[in-house]
Amino acid sequence: MVALVVVLAVLDATWVYLALCRGFFWSTSVRLAPERSLDHWPSVAVVVPARDEETVLRLTLPRLLAMDYPGEAEVVLVDDRSGDGTGVLTRALAADPSARVPLTVVAGTEPAPGWMGKVWAMEQGRLAAGAVDYLLLTDADIDHPPHSLSRLVGRAEANGLDMVSLMAKLRADNRWERLVVPAFVYFFAQLYPFSWVNRRTSRTAAAAGGCILVRRAALERADAFESVRGAVIDDVSLGRALKSSGSTLWLGFADDVTSIRPYDRLADLWHMVARSAFTQLRYSATLLAGTVLGLLFTFLLPVGAVVGGALAGDLLVVLMGAGAWLLMALTYVPMLRYYRVAPLSAVLLPFTASLYAAMTVDSARRHWFGSGVAWKGRSYAVSP
Repeated sequence: MVALVVVLAVLDATWVYLALCRGFFWSTSVRLAPERSLDHWPSVAVVVPARDEETVLRLTLPRLLAMDYPGEAEVVLVDDRSGDGTGVLTRALAADPSARVPLTVVAGTEPAPGWMGKVWAMEQGRLAAGAVDYLLLTDADIDHPPHSLSRLVGRAEANGLDMVSLMAKLRADNRWERLVVPAFVYFFAQLYPFSWVNRRTSRTAAAAGGCILVRRAALERADAFESVRGAVIDDVSLGRALKSSGSTLWLGFADDVTSIRPYDRLADLWHMVARSAFTQLRYSATLLAGTVLGLLFTFLLPVGAVVGGALAGDLLVVLMGAGAWLLMALTYVPMLRYYRVAPLSAVLLPFTASLYAAMTVDSARRHWFGSGVAWKGRSYAVSP
C-alpha cells in the first residue's frame, strides 16, 4: 500500500511538472501577429512538393496563386512523378494569365540515393527558385488565405527571424478526427514546447512541415536540404539543422492556415502516426519500451487508480488518481477548444493515449517485419 501511494505521488508530481514546468506546452496562445507593413518586401518562392495530389491541389493551388503579397513572389510546384492528374492540372494553372502569382511546374526526378522523396522534391524546388530572399515550404493539402505570405514575411522581418513556421490546423470534422487529431498536436507540443523552440537560448528545435517560411541564406548556411536528406520526419530535422547553425526560429499555431486532407477512417489516422512514430524513437527498442511504459504510467494509471481505488474503497488512491486525471484533462482543454471539440472530451485522453501507444508499437512492427518506411507508393530502407 505504501508503494502504491509513492507511485501515485510520483504520478501527481509528473503532471504538476508537465502542467507548470514544460513550457506551458498545452497553451495554444502562441499565434502569429497581425499583418505588418514593411518599407521593402523581400522576394519569396513558395515551394510545393506534390505527389499524386490532384484532388487537394484543385482547391489549394488556385488559392496560392491568388495570394495578395506586396513583393515579388512565385510558386514553384515540384510534380514528384505523380501517377494521377497532378501534372495536367498544374500545367493548366501555370498557363493561366489571370493568376496574381506566377506558377512554375518542375518535373521531379526519382530521389537520389540516400534521399527521402519529399526532401528531394523540396531540394529540386529550392534549386528552381533561384536567388530569392525567402522560401515558403508548404504541403499540397495546406490552404493559405490571401494574406498568409504577408503575415509570415512580416513576422520574420520585424523580429529578425530565420524561420517562421505554423502548425496548420488539421481537419477535425468526423468522430475519429475529433478523437485523434487534437491529441496528435497536443503530443507534438509536449515533445517540442513551442515557447522553448522560440527561445534563442533553448536547444529545443522543431518546425511544422505544412508551413515553413525560411530565409534562403539560413537554409544554405545549415546545408539544408543536404543535411536532412534521409530524414523521415523532415520538418523537425530541418528545425534542428537550422537552430544548430545559429538560426532563430519561431513556431506557432495557425489561425487560418488549414489542412484540407480528410482522414475518414481510423486506419487513415493510424497510418499517419505509425508511418513515423518509430523513427521519432530512433528505431530503438529501448526507447520504444520506455515510451509505451511512459504513456501507460502517465495517461492510463490515473484511470486505473480511480477505478481500482473505488472498487477497493480506498479514498486516498481515488483522490490521487483523480488529481492526475484532472490535471491531464485541464491541460488538454485548450487544444480541444482550438479544434472546436467539446471540452468534456478531455476525459477521453487516456483512451486516445492508449491508441497512440498501440500505433507506436505497430510502427516498430512495420519497421522490423516490413520493408522500411512506405509512403505514396515508395518504400525506403532506413536505419538508425
